[in-house]
Amino acid sequence: MKTGNRLVQYALKYKKTLLAALLMLAVAVGAELTGPIIAKKMIDDHIIGIEKPWFETESRGKDTVAYKGKTYKRGDRFTEGEQKGKQVHVLQTKLNYYFIPEAVKEDGERRAANGELIIKNRDGETSYPASKLSKDELLAFYEPEVSGLIYLMGLYLGLLVLASFFNYGQRFFLQVTSNRIIQRMREDIFEHIQRLPIKYFDNLPAGKVVARVTNDTEAIRELYVAVLATFFTSAIYITGIFIALFLLEAKLALICMVILPILVLWTIAYRKFSSNYNEKIRTLVSDINAMVNESIQGMTIIQAFRRQKETTEEFEKLNEEHFHYQNKLLSINALLSHNMVGFIRNVAFVALIWYFGGASLNPGSMVSLGVLYAFVDYLNRLFQPISGIVNQFAQLEQARVASNRVFSLLDEKGIDVEEANNRRYKGNVVFDHVSFGYTEDHDVLKDIHFEAKQGETVALVGHTGSGKSSIMNLLFRFYDVRTGKITIDGVNIQDLSRQEVRKHMGIVLQDPFLFSGTISSNVNLENEEITREQIEKALTDVGAENLLKNLPKGFDEPVIEKGSTLSSGQRQLISFARALAFDPAILILDEATASIDTETEAIIQEAMEVLKKGRTTFIIAHRLSTIKNADQILVLDHGQIVEKGNHDELMKLEGKYYQMYKLQQGKQNAGSSLAG
Repeated sequence: MKTGNRLVQYALKYKKTLLAALLMLAVAVGAELTGPIIAKKMIDDHIIGIEKPWFETESRGKDTVAYKGKTYKRGDRFTEGEQKGKQVHVLQTKLNYYFIPEAVKEDGERRAANGELIIKNRDGETSYPASKLSKDELLAFYEPEVSGLIYLMGLYLGLLVLASFFNYGQRFFLQVTSNRIIQRMREDIFEHIQRLPIKYFDNLPAGKVVARVTNDTEAIRELYVAVLATFFTSAIYITGIFIALFLLEAKLALICMVILPILVLWTIAYRKFSSNYNEKIRTLVSDINAMVNESIQGMTIIQAFRRQKETTEEFEKLNEEHFHYQNKLLSINALLSHNMVGFIRNVAFVALIWYFGGASLNPGSMVSLGVLYAFVDYLNRLFQPISGIVNQFAQLEQARVASNRVFSLLDEKGIDVEEANNRRYKGNVVFDHVSFGYTEDHDVLKDIHFEAKQGETVALVGHTGSGKSSIMNLLFRFYDVRTGKITIDGVNIQDLSRQEVRKHMGIVLQDPFLFSGTISSNVNLENEEITREQIEKALTDVGAENLLKNLPKGFDEPVIEKGSTLSSGQRQLISFARALAFDPAILILDEATASIDTETEAIIQEAMEVLKKGRTTFIIAHRLSTIKNADQILVLDHGQIVEKGNHDELMKLEGKYYQMYKLQQGKQNAGSSLAG
């Protein structure tokens, strides 16, 4: 599905409020566009309507005017069947008005001289007797127009108030709808991120993912709030204005329609030049986010190795590149934005004046002053929505690029989350001739075959990169095997959902991860099934009570990001308590004691005995002294199991395990001698 269609689909989820906003927008625009029509009527029917033919009448009323003993009424205000008398005229020349006591055959260029009004037109000059009207006499002829003018001004004011009310309503509903759409989109993205396989994050920095959830969705929000509103408003405005222009002067309206193809070509040209720049800018924003995130995470290393200057230079390079492309985009916006609109607008007004502007000022023109005013007003209004559209081009392109990035993330194949209702398994694990690689052309595990029985402790040892952690990744189904199979209680884990596989498994990492919250919330991970009593018992059983009791709030002590205010030992004990609270059938300890001090290690060793009881336990260990009591030790080398047995059996073989153990014991003894 195309990006535009997907954005529409999101909008349609809130179609009621969106439709309400658009209806209110249409009413507001209609109310505003009625203004020039009302102004035209005020000018033609009331302000210069005084020059329409007047007739003597016997009747008296609000529409009649008394002048020199006679009563006159405008010809367009006689009712059907009402008797009309002699026709007269009131005409203006320069700043004065004159009463003509007879019918004027044809209007033209006027001038007054010697008690006469001379009208010059294509038939020549015609003289009419004329009396100059005094101020009071002129006001008398205008008095019938006052009520009509007041009514039209009140109507105009009422429409403006109505337009303001509906403008507020459409903005409010459109903003609410836009915020709802982005709220839903962010929820969808975050939910989808939880479903993405671990391998997706292997090659994508966290900062880039964060940029798509925050920066890119914010750009899309502006699409709905600003761009959508502007485009809909402008479309309705332009449609309404052209309808009004055709009603006023069809020929000139047709000429003005040349603006529309220009606008289309304009849009195509802008997109052609700006698309690449917008794409580059969004990518650079993601890179900057990724680098800032990485720098904050690694600030200890940066400062310890005095790399602040080099890190700053690397950031400045990215920032300078971002500035460079922003400037290029700014140049395009400056060229193809309101400056160009102003130029076309001025050309249009010149064409209008050239077409009939000057001629319309002559009294004999076929175009009334009211029509000219309305046409100029509408033409002026026409360029407001055009300017609005053009000024939103940049935001539209940014939103389009951001949408592509967001939808590309949503298009990544995720893993369906299923409810895990499987019963607790016993914990018999078999790796049956398993091979696996993170890439197609390189296997990190080769024909791995072993069995771990219920309640056994299996230790995995070997050099870095030998495949220890990969075995655990496969057991958790973070990745799937390439060949062979893994079974739990005789069931192939490929036949189970990932949630079913992991439901009765627990893990403790070398560098435990703590979430923002409290110590208690990090033990039960907000799982309501794990009670407060279970949390406290788990912490007590692993020996955390002694290390954590001195904290001001005890087990309710706040934990900030990654638990940076806690010691390594405290974090590890909380991680152990978490594993114990979830009561897994299979437990993985991934070098869980590697970064623990000797005193804490003694506490954890005791806790491990509690943890391991009745569970199948896998221990990835570098300290071989911690696995002497393991039921089975697997020695890995370059992805293969080269030795298998318990501690005593492997020592008798005097192979790799023997060498590793003696080497570590030698280092420990040497360290003890130096300490002595």
